[in-house]
Amino acid sequence: MSTPLEQQTDEREALQSIYEGDTNFKEINLTTYQYKYGEEDNYKSFLVELQWGENYPDEAPTINMNTFYNRNLLPAVKEEIQTALTNEASQWLGCGMTYTLFECLKDNLEQLTAGQPESAPAIAAVDDGVAAIKISDTDADAKRKEPKKEQLTKAQKRRQWERTDHKGERARGWDWVDIVKHLSQTGSKEDAASALTDSSAAAAQVLHPLNT
Repeated sequence: MSTPLEQQTDEREALQSIYEGDTNFKEINLTTYQYKYGEEDNYKSFLVELQWGENYPDEAPTINMNTFYNRNLLPAVKEEIQTALTNEASQWLGCGMTYTLFECLKDNLEQLTAGQPESAPAIAAVDDGVAAIKISDTDADAKRKEPKKEQLTKAQKRRQWERTDHKGERARGWDWVDIVKHLSQTGSKEDAASALTDSSAAAAQVLHPLNT
C-alpha cells in the first residue's frame, strides 16, 4: 500500500499534467495549490488555496479562503464555498482529491456565488464635519464687532459745537485754557502767567483779525 508521501508525489505529477497551460492553476510549492475562478476584474471572482498536510490524502487538505485576492468576497460567500469543499473532501479521504475539489466548485459556481454582488456596492461618502460647519452672517458679524459710538447729551453737543468754527473744524487756541491749567499744575507761576499772556494775545488775533 502506498504511503501518503508516495500518493502526494503521484497526484502532483497528475495535477501538473492536467492543468498544464491553465493560467488559473498555480503550484505555490510541493504541497500548496491554488485555483482562480472567474475573470480577475469580476467582483464574483475568487481564489481557492489547498494545502496538503503530512497525512494527506488520508486527511483532508487545509482550505484557505483568506488570501488577498478574496478581499472583496463577502464572508457569507466565503463560508459557503468552504463548507462545500469540506463536505466534498470528507467523501474522498484516502484518495487524491485536489483535482476533484477544484472541479466541484466549477460545477456549482453560480449557486455558490449567488450572494456575491456583481460589482462593489456604491457607498455615499458623507463628511460628518460638514454638518458642523457654521455659516456666519458677515454683515451681522461686522455689526457686532463695530464699536458703539458714544452718545452725547445736548449740553455736550452744544459745547463741542461752540469749540468749532461751525464747519466741524476746531478754532485755533481751543485748548489753550487746558494748556495754561496744565502749566499751573506742573510749572512755575511765571510760566503759567507767560503762557496765559501768549494765549490771550493769540486769541485776540484770532477774534479780531481786522485790528492787526
